[in-house]
Amino acid sequence: VRMVYSVAMSLEIITVDHPKAAVLRRRAYAVRTITPKVRDLVARMIETMREHHGLGLAAPQVGESLRLFVAEVEGRLVVLIDPEVLRQEGEEEGTEGCLSIPGVLVDGLPRAARVRLRGKNRRGRRVTIDAEGLLARVLQHEIDHLDGILVTDRVQDPERIRHVDAPPEEVAAV
Repeated sequence: VRMVYSVAMSLEIITVDHPKAAVLRRRAYAVRTITPKVRDLVARMIETMREHHGLGLAAPQVGESLRLFVAEVEGRLVVLIDPEVLRQEGEEEGTEGCLSIPGVLVDGLPRAARVRLRGKNRRGRRVTIDAEGLLARVLQHEIDHLDGILVTDRVQDPERIRHVDAPPEEVAAV
């Protein structure tokens, strides 16, 4: 009897003090063609995001300079490859953490309250995602990663940056 296992295996998260941290500061490259290798990366990113209790994870955060991210908020899993922002509406302030900046939270960070994004899913089909509230915030955070922008770059007032041992449950680490 031959057993075949599909083991996704989680990935290492690149943090701001990691030797490969420069990948977090570069604009990521378009994926264009969705190959089995890209689909495997997506599966491993989903596993890594869940293992680290994140709400989102962008490819640069695992050392891949590619324009793709995964996010999962309230049971809704989003995989977006080569995303583009079509619309942003309203504004909400919220607290954000980042898996690549452990121990740091940013309070009162303004983001659009509602967004519409377009990109491809892991099967290569064009998809449009409408999101509001927390999911909209997470998606914008991930798009920032694809553009080489970290959450701390968006802070105007250093008083809004908080150092913590572990993020409280109600705060999203993305």
